[in-house]
Amino acid sequence: MADQPIVHVQQGAIQGTTDRGMQAFLGIPYAAAPFDDLRMKPPAPPVSWDGVRDASQYGPTVPKGDYPPQYQALLPEVTIEGDECLNLNVWTPDPTASGLPVYVWIHGGSFMNGSGSIAQYAGTSFARDGVVCVTINYRLGAEGFLYTPGETSNLGLLDQVAALEWVRDNIAAFGGDPAKVTVGGESAGAMSVTTLLSMPRANGLFRSAIIESGAAAHTMSPQTGDKVTGYLAELLGVEPTRAAIAALPRRQVFEAAAALTNEVQTTPDPAKWGEIVLSLLPFMPTVDGEVLPASPIESIAGGQGADVSVLIGTNLEESRLFLVAPGVIGMIDEQAALMGISAYGAPAKDAYALYGKDRAGAGPGDILAAVVTDWFFRVPAIRVAEARGGDKTWMYRFDWRSPAYDGRLGSAHAVEIPFAFDTLDSGGLEPMLGATPPQEVANTMHDAWVKFITDGDPGWSAYDVQTRATQIFGDEPRVESDPNSAERQFWDGIR
Repeated sequence: MADQPIVHVQQGAIQGTTDRGMQAFLGIPYAAAPFDDLRMKPPAPPVSWDGVRDASQYGPTVPKGDYPPQYQALLPEVTIEGDECLNLNVWTPDPTASGLPVYVWIHGGSFMNGSGSIAQYAGTSFARDGVVCVTINYRLGAEGFLYTPGETSNLGLLDQVAALEWVRDNIAAFGGDPAKVTVGGESAGAMSVTTLLSMPRANGLFRSAIIESGAAAHTMSPQTGDKVTGYLAELLGVEPTRAAIAALPRRQVFEAAAALTNEVQTTPDPAKWGEIVLSLLPFMPTVDGEVLPASPIESIAGGQGADVSVLIGTNLEESRLFLVAPGVIGMIDEQAALMGISAYGAPAKDAYALYGKDRAGAGPGDILAAVVTDWFFRVPAIRVAEARGGDKTWMYRFDWRSPAYDGRLGSAHAVEIPFAFDTLDSGGLEPMLGATPPQEVANTMHDAWVKFITDGDPGWSAYDVQTRATQIFGDEPRVESDPNSAERQFWDGIR
């Protein structure tokens, strides 16, 4: 490491490594280890150190488990043991530079999985193109999203705020400009970004936001959060209090949270779980009135975050991931599809006919996947854009279809991430993308991301309710006005 640069942050000096020609500083704590006396409490300031800290390796990941078996090849996990798990990673083209734009990435994983150290999230291509890229860890499951009345909840969101505050206070040491921060995320990370956009305590921490495949519709009420805590405590055999649950080993708590998540996703009983049977996320942000004062869409409609530029969008066939990977899409008959559609509050026969109309050769499972894609992902993204009144908001859709699973996977959830990061060469992506994903699609999408992070404008017309301009990323990039308009209008008054 003798030839690697030393950077000084508020806690002390760090020495990084070289990653594909860029300078990388990995595993930097932005908050204290969230265990012992700090277990299930708001993030505390990071501990300082003497001497030069080695920042050449990724730091510990937060307590979590593996994805269900059917997703493990598609969504690679990284697990690194250790207590200092509230850490982040920085890639920069030149730590001696100044005024560079900054991109802070919040990973997805259903608020149960993921980390900032997954290979396809490496910030080397952003750094190559003049952007300082930061990826973070934040607490997941019950550690991050347990709700208990009268106590501070939404700790995972507070972790994200703490990471953004660390960036504000330290990013200049890496050449970045704290006034030019964009925060981005995918899936649960995108839900987090939209929630941060709606939170007064995140004011001023970022000037723009990128929201991939997750929007403002996925929070729960305090009543539902309290119910989840009760079920978790019952499974653990303790009282439903934060102190009682925090006194248990972290592995035991995570396994119980994973068991509850599995129950919701495999046997979603409305009588037991209420609103969660549609989101399938028993651990997610709670509208607690403190950290999250109101539902994100209400706050955004009221003008919160109006000064922030937003790039938001979805993939054409998001929900195919959840039907193709488990191998059930071909087992769904028309009756099952109609039952599934009706659960989302839509007139099932009307939806089935509409969504089957322009999908030649689509089976019942394909139609169900298309309906759920719009309910869960596309329509909530549109509602965020509409709530912002067409100001400083841009819409995209990712249409490139993966050849994986003999072409059945398509443009599913999470397929777009290595295209946006321009990390198609990061390894381990063939199960999701096939053997030869097109670099030209990555070039187009990544360039738009860099332009937005740098200039606050990705290069096409902003979204408004008159034209609904939408950039389509795929084999033939183009801008469409109100794509699939009949399907969008179908959800008016429903979703």
